[in-house]
Amino acid sequence: MAGSNTKRRGKPPTSAGEARTRQCVLYARVSSKEQEKEGYSIPAQLRYLRHYAAAQGLHIVREFVDIETAKRAGRANFKRMVSFLELTRSCQAVIAEKTDRLYRNFKDYVTLDDLGIEIHLPMENQVVTPESGSSDKLVHRLMVVLARHFLDNLSEETRKGMCEKATEGIWPSFAPVGYRNTLREDGKRVIEPDPATAPAVVRMFEAYATGDYSIKDMAALAAEAGLTSRRSGSPIRKSTVHKMLRNPIYAGSFEWKGVMYDGIHTPLVSRAIWESVQRMLDDRPGGRRRRRRHEFAFTGLIRCRHCGCALVGQIQKGRYVYYHCSGQKGNCGEPYAREEAIQKQFEAILGQLKFDEQARQWVVEALKRSHKSKKSCSDEEIRRLQERYAKLEKRIERMYEDKLDGRIDTSFFERKHAEWRTEQNRILARVKAQQEASRSYVEDGVLILELAKDAQRLFKTQTPQEKRRLLQCLLSNCEWGDGHMSASFRQPFAMLAVAATKHRRQKAAGGLSDDLSAIWRPQRDSNPCCRRERAVSWT
Repeated sequence: MAGSNTKRRGKPPTSAGEARTRQCVLYARVSSKEQEKEGYSIPAQLRYLRHYAAAQGLHIVREFVDIETAKRAGRANFKRMVSFLELTRSCQAVIAEKTDRLYRNFKDYVTLDDLGIEIHLPMENQVVTPESGSSDKLVHRLMVVLARHFLDNLSEETRKGMCEKATEGIWPSFAPVGYRNTLREDGKRVIEPDPATAPAVVRMFEAYATGDYSIKDMAALAAEAGLTSRRSGSPIRKSTVHKMLRNPIYAGSFEWKGVMYDGIHTPLVSRAIWESVQRMLDDRPGGRRRRRRHEFAFTGLIRCRHCGCALVGQIQKGRYVYYHCSGQKGNCGEPYAREEAIQKQFEAILGQLKFDEQARQWVVEALKRSHKSKKSCSDEEIRRLQERYAKLEKRIERMYEDKLDGRIDTSFFERKHAEWRTEQNRILARVKAQQEASRSYVEDGVLILELAKDAQRLFKTQTPQEKRRLLQCLLSNCEWGDGHMSASFRQPFAMLAVAATKHRRQKAAGGLSDDLSAIWRPQRDSNPCCRRERAVSWT
């Protein structure tokens, strides 16, 4: 594995026999149980990889398959493959269909890169070896990072339908207490008042608006009416009652993803009653709105190096901002630090990402070249989806003929017809997502470069809230101790910081040439653990 105790494998001795039959392993993966049940993705991958290995004269010694969701923490057979490669020095290559099949994140890339083996990605026409050119390695690293975003974008597309329903005024999720989900005539899932629970919700709003009842009283009323939590089935708690009374959905509108929409559902209470309830919640003890507090730029970002507690902000003399250890583990002796001193060190750290226009153009051109391979990969996936769609269409046509001939009954036809049409709709959504994600590939890479290039300038001019969001995006593991800041760049910014720093040094020394690949190539660190995120510190 890629831990600190992992030894990099040396190049195995090559005999004449071994040169004729180089050994390799295959790795195939699908990202959901549903894909595995369809029964075509894994077999198709393995057939393709076996054919490629045979064409390249590679002998397959093991095949590893993972059928897991991307959200699950870890892939069992990926780990077994890494262990096998660590122990089997004669195996020199891993073959996977494409980048996002092999790597799920940058950590996976580091793990395999530390083994010093060949990586074959035939669908992207890419082979990366320890002896590969520097530009190939840089592009491969960027593709690993962008592959993660590519998959996230596909996942995001599946949520767009819910946002589209919200824009139509349709509540896109499970019905809240007092409502129930139902299907409209056009097949859309909407909410309507639940005859069993809606009257109790109405009584709660009307009672609380009088000012004679507390949240505790409302919880008791809900329990008497039999209102329960949808997940646990237990009586709803006071906190849930408070959220219900704050929820505008009962007055005809709702909030989704930070946006307020006018709903088409039937409101349970009038707008006047709902607003009266809001005033009561605002005015009562425990329900008052707090005065807006000062916005500390670095709250929640920095930990004390001595004891590991968080640094918190404090205003002195009404205008000076200081940060100090929260002291949750006792007084550690770390002195107070001025916000200006911390900000100055953050500015210096972000300055490592600066690079000139010549470097930016070189990396953009490399991304454009890699996009051709990525688009080919996306086109192949779309072709597979279209073949699956056509196969289902033929099934439906044959089944319809069987129904006309009396070989199957109507209920079976309707059930399978609905099942296959639903699958076809999912396929169309995935095709659309693939097309849109492919179009944004280069654009996303350019945005990453622009953010890195301008990070220091942006940080100097932003509001405290924007500064905190920028630092959360770029840095991790920020620690302060004895007037000294240390932090780690997140990927891909860690990789860019290394190249940008070397670029500036050579340019200052007057030794910069037009061959930027000699500067922007990935460098191997002596400690593999430190390659995941590049630690930086300033005094």
